[in-house]
Amino acid sequence: MTSSLKIGFIGLGIMGAPMAGHLVTAGHDVFVYTRGKMPDAIAQSRATKCLSARGVAERADIIILMVPDTPNVNEALFSADGIAAGLSAGKVVVDMSSISPIETKLFAKKINALGCDYLDAPVSGGEVGAKNATLSIMVGGSDATFERVKPVFELMGKNITLVGGNGDGQTAKVANQIIVALNIEAVAEALLFAAKAGADPARVRQALMGGFASSKILEVHGERMVKRTFDPGFRIALHQKDLNLALSSARALGVSLPNTANAQELFNSCAAHGGAAWDHSAMVRALEKLANFEIGQQAA
Repeated sequence: MTSSLKIGFIGLGIMGAPMAGHLVTAGHDVFVYTRGKMPDAIAQSRATKCLSARGVAERADIIILMVPDTPNVNEALFSADGIAAGLSAGKVVVDMSSISPIETKLFAKKINALGCDYLDAPVSGGEVGAKNATLSIMVGGSDATFERVKPVFELMGKNITLVGGNGDGQTAKVANQIIVALNIEAVAEALLFAAKAGADPARVRQALMGGFASSKILEVHGERMVKRTFDPGFRIALHQKDLNLALSSARALGVSLPNTANAQELFNSCAAHGGAAWDHSAMVRALEKLANFEIGQQAA
């Protein structure tokens, strides 16, 4: 790093806290704000704590958001004490949340009207990727703004792609979440089938890891299913939100996504059984309810 940047970070949850931490560790001047409890690691760091999103925007040249959903981004940007109120021409707003592609385009136009640039840059990789700075980052915006912010992205992720204009990063993230959900369902069905048939699901998973069925989902979430470790990770409620974006956008586009809808119903079942905060690998529990059999129990 040749010089220190003034970077704002708003939203310090499971993902945001370690992401902001990497920026602090790299030696940048980081200004932070969160509505929840300030994480200990950030509180004890050299990051400057601000009293509002506006305060962050007034001090930083690049302002990053990492919040749960579209309404949260809207509030962070445009409330009375929001980011827009603290902007001056030439600054960059970077939304790394996973939200509506349609709303993203509207947000970008409003920020552009203030003389500032806007990138949507949602991520994939979960808490592990955030902690290890190995996130995949899908970016929508102009080439010039992307190049300006890319060194900051490189402190948080590895696979960094400019997909297209504003909104295209969010579209890529929705596509990512469709693939992840359907892979979780596939792995869950396969391991449940194997266990009910009397095979050891852990050994079946190990055997499949060496073949064409191998995947990151089988590796990481397959192990969660076998070991029954469903602490998030990535909460089912957040994946429900992402699939809602997929299904509502698909309806607007006139596209049928039948298996995405089925995955959403399985998440809905988990949430109905008190599992909205479970890791999304716990989709397997909905299938286990249907089978009246849990992976790990002895087949009759």
